[in-house]
Amino acid sequence: MPTPRRLPRKLTSALAISIGLAAAVGLVGCESDAAKVSENISTAADNFEVQRLIVGINGITDKVLFSVEGRCSITRDGDLVVTCKHGENDYRKHIVGLSDNVTFISTQLEGIDASVYHTRIILKPENILPDFDLSTGKQ
Repeated sequence: MPTPRRLPRKLTSALAISIGLAAAVGLVGCESDAAKVSENISTAADNFEVQRLIVGINGITDKVLFSVEGRCSITRDGDLVVTCKHGENDYRKHIVGLSDNVTFISTQLEGIDASVYHTRIILKPENILPDFDLSTGKQ
């Protein structure tokens, strides 16, 4: 009986990588429609395309502590960080310290077109290439 031939090492590695990529692509397809749309809405909000109303409420007194309305992106970094676009080159950042008795509600004020079938990827070359400030003086 002849001995089985071994595949070259490069071919074996390429085959393993191909199988891994195929499995990863297959698993990406398991994401729900709601998860895909939610991801695309978050991407749109981070690019100031979503009109939102953010309201902070004191949980003890039920009083409104703050409200922010506009094309805003929200992040949670211990505190609530709201960055809004108010005009062409007018951006404002609001930071709210959250505690055990302060909560916030963010409401999207208008619908947007968000795909169920495609992941939205935004490439901005100006973010890849650094912006240099040259400062010279006498030494």
